[in-house]
Amino acid sequence: MRDATLAVVTALRVLIVDDEATARRRMHRLLSSIEGVEIAGERDSAEAMLAALDEDDVDVVMLDVQMSGMSGLDARAKIPEDGPYVIFATAHPEHAVKAFELGAVDYVLKPVDEARLRVAIERAKKHYAARPAPELRGTSALPRLAIDTSKGIVLVAPDDVSHAVLEGALVNVHVSEAGASRAYVTDMQLVDLEKRLGELLERVHRKAVVNFAYVARLEPQPTGGYLAHMKNGDRVEISRQSARRIRRRLGLT
Repeated sequence: MRDATLAVVTALRVLIVDDEATARRRMHRLLSSIEGVEIAGERDSAEAMLAALDEDDVDVVMLDVQMSGMSGLDARAKIPEDGPYVIFATAHPEHAVKAFELGAVDYVLKPVDEARLRVAIERAKKHYAARPAPELRGTSALPRLAIDTSKGIVLVAPDDVSHAVLEGALVNVHVSEAGASRAYVTDMQLVDLEKRLGELLERVHRKAVVNFAYVARLEPQPTGGYLAHMKNGDRVEISRQSARRIRRRLGLT
């Protein structure tokens, strides 16, 4: 989930993805000269980029279109809706139409012109500024939540779910019942849990959702995110991107 205003965007974290080392070096040099840009790293393939997005907070991906292996266009389709914005870099202007169909913020032609790149980065910033805040959520109407575990199906009250975290291939759903806390391990995906309890849970990381009724304290992190201290003593990482949205929801600047 991505939402921010320019007031809280100190710098756009940009990931450079190109299978040519010379192209990556040039892009790195050009981006480094633009104020308000932080280089989040470089990757030489679409596959490596997708793996990086699971581990790091990235605001914008500078994505080459034609690469060995998966193309940039195919990779864009695999980036989730709450993932980073994409600016394509291509030597072929005929890719522009497809790029915008896939929701790209912009595209730049190779060899990349610094002035044109600045325009593309400004467009990305404006997308952050124009993104509306989501409406406040109410309470869930589901009578019970069914959690399929290795020991059977556990039924819990939706309001008792405090948070859920993806660990490896499985999800730990943490439940607080009658003052006691326990975790249920399930192969249910976080996105499915969000669909069923979307009025209660807030996506705070690609690997975590949280019920803010159970958050005791938010500890700022050097990355720009937070560490959520839950009332049961657990700690949940809140990504830099999600932190922006949460600050706005909480009325913080």
